[in-house]
Amino acid sequence: MPESFVHPLDPLTADEIAAARDIVRRDLDLPSTTRFVTVRLQEPPKDVVRGFSSGDPIERQAFVAVMDRAAKTLHDGVVSISGDAIVAWHERPELQAPLIMDDILVAQRVVREDSGWQAAVRRRGIDDLDLVHVDPWMVGNFGDAEEQGRRVVASLSYLRENPADNPYARPIEGVVAYVDLGEERVMRLVDTEPVPIPQDPGRYDAEWVGAPREDLRPIEVVQPDGPSFEVRGNEIRWQRWRFRFSFNGREGLVLHTLGYEDGGQVRPILYRASLSEMIVPYGDISPSHFFQHAFDLGDFGVGRGVNSLRLGCDCLGEIRYFDAVMNDDDGNPMTVENAICLHEEDASILWKHWEFPDGGTESRRSRRLVISSICTNLNYEYGYYWYLYLDGTIEYEVKLTGILQTAAAAPGSDLPHATWVAPGLSAPHHQHLFNVRLDTEVDGPENTVSEVDLVAAPPGPDNPYGSAMTTRVTPLRRESEARRRTDPSAARTWVISSESENRLGQPTAYRLVPSYTPVLLAAPDSAVGRRGTFAQYNLWTTAFSEDERHAGGEYPNQHPGGAGLPEWTAADRPIESADVVVWHTFGVSHVARPEDWPVMPVEHVGFMLKPWGFFERNPALDVPATEARHCH
Repeated sequence: MPESFVHPLDPLTADEIAAARDIVRRDLDLPSTTRFVTVRLQEPPKDVVRGFSSGDPIERQAFVAVMDRAAKTLHDGVVSISGDAIVAWHERPELQAPLIMDDILVAQRVVREDSGWQAAVRRRGIDDLDLVHVDPWMVGNFGDAEEQGRRVVASLSYLRENPADNPYARPIEGVVAYVDLGEERVMRLVDTEPVPIPQDPGRYDAEWVGAPREDLRPIEVVQPDGPSFEVRGNEIRWQRWRFRFSFNGREGLVLHTLGYEDGGQVRPILYRASLSEMIVPYGDISPSHFFQHAFDLGDFGVGRGVNSLRLGCDCLGEIRYFDAVMNDDDGNPMTVENAICLHEEDASILWKHWEFPDGGTESRRSRRLVISSICTNLNYEYGYYWYLYLDGTIEYEVKLTGILQTAAAAPGSDLPHATWVAPGLSAPHHQHLFNVRLDTEVDGPENTVSEVDLVAAPPGPDNPYGSAMTTRVTPLRRESEARRRTDPSAARTWVISSESENRLGQPTAYRLVPSYTPVLLAAPDSAVGRRGTFAQYNLWTTAFSEDERHAGGEYPNQHPGGAGLPEWTAADRPIESADVVVWHTFGVSHVARPEDWPVMPVEHVGFMLKPWGFFERNPALDVPATEARHCH
């Protein structure tokens, strides 16, 4: 990478990850059983980033977390790579690191070696144990005294007679092995009354499906002059948009310092935008499944399951790919090639008007820049897409696909908390709730968030026809006032305004437009409700703090609850005309259908940020008309 493009927010290189690992091992004399949970960039303070000029010296630091299962320890801290020293180091007692790949491999081995598990599987007519797929799961925290202070996973089992079989098609129902990862033993075995194992292998590969349809003609995306974007290291310029990006094992794709060039200057909008947490609570309360409430970022990390996009058409058009560099469990750097995809897409009509009856028509086509990645978490795939539009709109979309979590059930069984998706196979009701952290800086670091409802005006002399509408604007002045839910009947949105004014004397602003907004259905005092309090609201607003990155807290795995947003907002800090962070929860409540099996068509969820008096007029008036030679 050219030296002129080196920036304080550039992610760690492979050499820097290795250097941070070596410093920690050298200075702390770690035992060989230590595993590296994360080695990622410790982002410098905002004033350092804002004051940076190309060529300035950069202090490179890493945030490092390590754990030792046998010793039951978790430590984290900051390492100065430039200074070859540990800057800060902390013990995190009574907290559990997220699961790492080594945990999963240990759990699978321990389960397979356990005689009780072997007997339970054989009791269901399975003699060849090599055909069983073991799937370790996070257990949450249900107050079980036996689990406190231990690193525990609960392992489900599935029959897979052929490598191409769908492992979730044939659950070995009623067999769950709880594994103490520190002692490497099965500490508890659930073995309920056997249920028939479904017979359909659930395959969806081309060989099994048969001949494909032959009447789909190719669609080719061709840009003969190349794409319109420019890449400078980790900075991207497209049309008037400017931003930086990074990738880490927990959050996946992150956008930094996003702004829009207007009148010869780049006006800031977002300092940092990232997925903060995702919770997937399941509604099956049976002994085999009640614990299934995954925190996909905090319990594991979405970035660690990132796909390499070399195979298949995950992106279409003139593509620029970027690699992602992370650490493995031993602290070694590992590179996932083509983890991030950048391209342009046609986005239908941008604006149009036919001047009736004169016949004059003006029309422009929209286009958007797309930066995306696709990550696998156990059975599900999630595509994370940021879109930037020519009219100043920002959109975030998550595309959900992959395979349903399943359970076997006897034919004719009542399914109060699930639906049938195949003979003998059910899928429990569940939710996918995402929380995105938006560190805003709309026209500067001091912003105010207001709730805006469109409501009917009260009857009376000022509303003689009964049809008047008015906006109800409620500034959110303290954190206690800023825990909000959507109200579709009032077209509720939230406006993030600056201290600057547009030519009409209004504050320049961006508006958060929600679209898919279920909230957590579990009771607030339930085990998952205590850990996932953030998902009880669609919007939180907090005063900025560098250490507050994840809505469910830094280490939610097996946490009793209360960490993250509920803990921070208990201080009830003022948030008016301040450096604020907006946290938006959205997602889908999923009642599965047969059409979701054996692999689920994509489900789309997300939200938009739209300019709200940020510009003086439509900023896309100067988009050129499409040449006739491109229209058939």
